[in-house]
Amino acid sequence: MPWLVSKDASIPLTEEQLEKILNRYDKNGDGKLSKQELKLAFKEMGLHFCGWKVSRAFHHADDDRDGYINKKEMIELVKYASKWGIKSY
Repeated sequence: MPWLVSKDASIPLTEEQLEKILNRYDKNGDGKLSKQELKLAFKEMGLHFCGWKVSRAFHHADDDRDGYINKKEMIELVKYASKWGIKSY
């Protein structure tokens, strides 16, 4: 069971909380999120259509189009993903 859900919870995550959670998915420690790492994060947050959301998030936040979300781009990713109303329970 995912520890985060997108719709049926009552406490929305702050942008700071979401950023901390996403940073945990940098499994290889390179300071960047790959598409695979972000997809796993979204899936474990209980989001639906994870592949599509990753594509949209990268289109929105990956400014240098290198296929990774770096620390600078993380700010835009978090702002974009926060609009989905990700909540904790």
